[in-house]
Amino acid sequence: MPIDDQVNMFFNAKPAIFEKAKDLRKNMTPAELKLWEHIKDNKILGLRFRRQHPIGIFIADFYCHKIKLVIELDGRIHNNPENKGYDENRTAELERLGIKVIRFKNEEVLENVEEVISKLNKACGDLLK
Repeated sequence: MPIDDQVNMFFNAKPAIFEKAKDLRKNMTPAELKLWEHIKDNKILGLRFRRQHPIGIFIADFYCHKIKLVIELDGRIHNNPENKGYDENRTAELERLGIKVIRFKNEEVLENVEEVISKLNKACGDLLK
């Protein structure tokens, strides 16, 4: 991959963000692990997803650079007002960079991963058009 593509893919993330992402990859949640099994190895429309991917000052749970799609999995902590506000601001910032964000609750992945994959197939197909 050319250097320019690598720089653009990470949106100037700093070394500390890469280290944090590396730690997060080693400690994925059960929902992240389950979804990863269904999207790794180009299983969604041949698209490559990266896990715990640095984007600027953020770390996306999953990211596909080709279609600029972030997948976020939200646990219960995301239900409190402070975290909801942070998530909304974070999503707005990513969208400002031209990145679409799709969110699923951990329970959705753990209890009905087939529906999550169906929604992802549709979202990815729409972005490929």
